[in-house]
Amino acid sequence: MSITFMLSFCCIQLFACNSYNESDQSNSPNNFSITDTSKMIITIGTSKFTATLLNNATAIAFKEKLPMTIKMNELNGNEKYSDLPYNLPSNASNPGTIQNGDLMLYGSGTLVLFYKTFSTPYSYTRIGSVDNPSGLAAALGSGNIKVTFEPN
Repeated sequence: MSITFMLSFCCIQLFACNSYNESDQSNSPNNFSITDTSKMIITIGTSKFTATLLNNATAIAFKEKLPMTIKMNELNGNEKYSDLPYNLPSNASNPGTIQNGDLMLYGSGTLVLFYKTFSTPYSYTRIGSVDNPSGLAAALGSGNIKVTFEPN
């Protein structure tokens, strides 16, 4: 009887240790802690801006596509957008207020860089934001423009 008890106890201990190890995959490349942050550089003409990417599936997939230079089109006097040649994972919600420097995904394939703060009824997936958007509107100008995104 004591052998059966000891074997049962050992099996329970092994199972508990194995379960803990399976859930503690902190070294996995697909698992990011809340404190992980990623930086990138946004270049517009001769101006450079540092941006912080969020820790979500969209930002991670976007960063994997960097570096990229894309033509961004003017829209509404407050944003530049570009239809990407691929889709990114999305989890859209209405932010209520867009902030100057927000980088977001509209739908699953339209990258949007906002250069003014305003209220919105639309839903977006957040990717990140420009750390110091001072001068962003002037750098982007009023027409279509080429923008380069690269990892920092």
